[in-house]
Amino acid sequence: MKKISTKIAAFILIAIFICACNAVKRVPDGKQLLTKNQITVNGKATKSETVFNQLYQKPNSTLLLGFPLRLHLYNLANLNPDSTYQAKFTNNPGKYERKSKWLSAKQVDRLGKSFWYQGIHDFLKRTGEAPVIIDTAKTEKSILRLKYYYFNNGFFDVDADYKVDTLGNKKGKIKYKIATGKPYFLDTIQTSITTPALDSIYETIKSNAVIKTGNQYKTIDFNDEKNRVTNHFRNNGVYYFQPTYVNFDIDTIQKGDKAGVNLIIKDYSFQDKDSTRTEPFKMYKISDVNIYTDYSSNKSNQPITDSVTYKNFNLYSHDKLKYKPHAITDAIFITKGGLFADNKTILTTRYLNNLKIFNYPSVQYEIDTRDTTYSSLIAKIYLTPRKKYSFGTSLDVTHSNIQDIGVALSISETIRNVFNGAETLEVSVRGNIGSSKDLANPNNQFFNVSEYGVDLKLNVPRIFMPFSTEKIIKKRMIPSTLMAIGFARQRNIGLDKQNFTGAFTYNWTPKKNNTARFDLFNAQFVQNLNPQNYFNVYGSSYKALNEIGKIYNTNPSYFNNDTDRDLIIETGTRGFISDVLSGNTPLTSADRDYADVKSIEERRLRLTENDFILATSYTFTKSTKTDLTDNTFYLFKTKIESAGSLLSLISNTTNQAENKNGKFELFGLEYSEYIKTEFDYIKHWDLTREKVFAVRSFFGIAIPFGNSDYIPFSRSYFSGGSNDNRAWQPYSLGPGSSGAKDDFNEANMKIALSAEFRFKLLGDLKGALFADAGNIWNVYDNVTDEKSTFTGFRSLKDIALGTGFGLRYDLNFFVIRFDFGFKTYNPANETDEKWFREYNFGNSVLNFGINYPF
Repeated sequence: MKKISTKIAAFILIAIFICACNAVKRVPDGKQLLTKNQITVNGKATKSETVFNQLYQKPNSTLLLGFPLRLHLYNLANLNPDSTYQAKFTNNPGKYERKSKWLSAKQVDRLGKSFWYQGIHDFLKRTGEAPVIIDTAKTEKSILRLKYYYFNNGFFDVDADYKVDTLGNKKGKIKYKIATGKPYFLDTIQTSITTPALDSIYETIKSNAVIKTGNQYKTIDFNDEKNRVTNHFRNNGVYYFQPTYVNFDIDTIQKGDKAGVNLIIKDYSFQDKDSTRTEPFKMYKISDVNIYTDYSSNKSNQPITDSVTYKNFNLYSHDKLKYKPHAITDAIFITKGGLFADNKTILTTRYLNNLKIFNYPSVQYEIDTRDTTYSSLIAKIYLTPRKKYSFGTSLDVTHSNIQDIGVALSISETIRNVFNGAETLEVSVRGNIGSSKDLANPNNQFFNVSEYGVDLKLNVPRIFMPFSTEKIIKKRMIPSTLMAIGFARQRNIGLDKQNFTGAFTYNWTPKKNNTARFDLFNAQFVQNLNPQNYFNVYGSSYKALNEIGKIYNTNPSYFNNDTDRDLIIETGTRGFISDVLSGNTPLTSADRDYADVKSIEERRLRLTENDFILATSYTFTKSTKTDLTDNTFYLFKTKIESAGSLLSLISNTTNQAENKNGKFELFGLEYSEYIKTEFDYIKHWDLTREKVFAVRSFFGIAIPFGNSDYIPFSRSYFSGGSNDNRAWQPYSLGPGSSGAKDDFNEANMKIALSAEFRFKLLGDLKGALFADAGNIWNVYDNVTDEKSTFTGFRSLKDIALGTGFGLRYDLNFFVIRFDFGFKTYNPANETDEKWFREYNFGNSVLNFGINYPF
């Protein structure tokens, strides 16, 4: 009976949806639903996105396969739920009285405002999309915009018309027909610049003009040329110059398809009392740079009590001056005696704002009346200090490759201008509790992992070195130095760790959209607090060792009992490994099981030993992204890192003794030595109507040498997870075709490729289709397993492929993401079972993430 009722309910729902799927349900009689726009230009159909964007009316948006879901949702809504609710009682007055007996009249009235009577319809109207009905007035406006578009591209004799085709059942499409005629090209280009000084300046940049003889006429080129000329003049002292002073006279009379151009710049025009006067433009120089270091509106009338002149800069303060002069003047690019320049003003405000000790600065100019030629400016820079001390807290819900869910609390104290040199000191304490089903959890607690730490960061707004670096890293690159130390401790995460870090980092911006980072040193000491827990955490290693132990172990004290014969952790596992490697079991070095035990022990030692890493690295990033809403950009990032080489140089030059393993030690630890490089490229294409195509490619390799035979776990690569190959869980893919036989599989080389098509579903709910490819391999280290190592191009056949779909909900400040990944090509399977053998929901992986993966 239950199954029958379920089928009936499903049938009813489907029937309701089919009935609602009448696309013309809300189209009035005599009107037509716009289903398609068709544009032909000179007899040929065009698909140009720019051309279609000129139209005032476009068909209702569709999902994949052209289904107008939002239109049908709108059609499901009751457009007048209030009237419908009231009609129930108008047609049946006794019904209102009966309801009012067991509900008050006020409650009955409020019921009409409830979600089921009104809210659901408001949601459907808001989420859905009203039918686009063909409007001839808007079509006529579209014709004008099309003509204007082609006119702006050099077609001065455009003819455009349209026709509405009726498709039946209240549907129609609009056919636009455009005849452009011949395009016009630029002929001779002349200039008429009245002010001699401006004419001389223009001659120096004339060769770089956007408009050139022979180019097709384009209005945008004239606007670009106008802005180019204006920017150059204003960056070379012409203070009063504006784009409105640049005009063009275009002559097409008796020239056929040619257009002669005359660039015209007249003299400066200004209002003098009741009359308008003109005079040649002047070149303005800066006579003084005055900096008010503690400006505020309520102090503007108070006297200046402290001042200092430093390198031609005048610094003023209403109270005692709290800054070393160079800390402020290093951020000022406006110089006494130099020409007025807009770009210097912008650079100054940008640098001052980057100090993070002032509110956004204000730079103003006024005529210096001391100059009788009235061609000098006084630059006044107003700085409003932020509070010296600021306290901050943050509470975040997090998700990572280790924690399924976590709650993080951070408390910080920021001290500005701590040494009177515009430095910023930040002290922060953080704590995190989380839940992970993948880690050992004997007590079955929900919050089974935790971490706490403290960090100390000092930011200095310059390159902190004993010698000047101005010739290498100019101050216009906004350099800074970051000194940081930190401590963190983890509990119930793997072997439990405590982590000590220290860094000395230089940051600067070589060009717009480019950033550079140089870590003079980045030190990390990782101490495992619970190494005896190894076989509890790495269950696959224990399982493999235990199976061998059941066959070859001869010491009954290593087993938990005579029935199960499982090796006891830690005494049994360690004792059995020792017996195997020392020859106290029937196994010999020629046996496969002996090699497996040796490999298990080598991995245990590698993952349980403490690590000390002293690295130097350089990172360069270039991005064309302008803001969070930019969907057409690329990002390129590369990094090279070297660790341990300096320590090895010191050890060799000081003739330090090697340990029994032939390695040098520092503080009783074999320090890591390797070189590592990474390349990351992300590209987004905006396909309009909230459709975006994004790709990402990544390559990374870390090669151990000298004092190391392998890469530390914290510097190695893994594959799988919500930001990687989403058809596999984190650490569960690779290396190579080995089949992820270990619990936390990692290697020292990685290739990753991803592509994603994103589109809008309903309101803030977005959808995505994606494909992720990649894997990890061991190369140039001590791993000998052929399936795990990269041996050349033939190893690329081990690149795994995962495909799937995702749902994302945009909360403006972050995006909640769910992705379903399906194993499309699994290199670990047998040759004839690699493709689509696990392509089902039973083997799929559900990923939860915050924000987009790339």
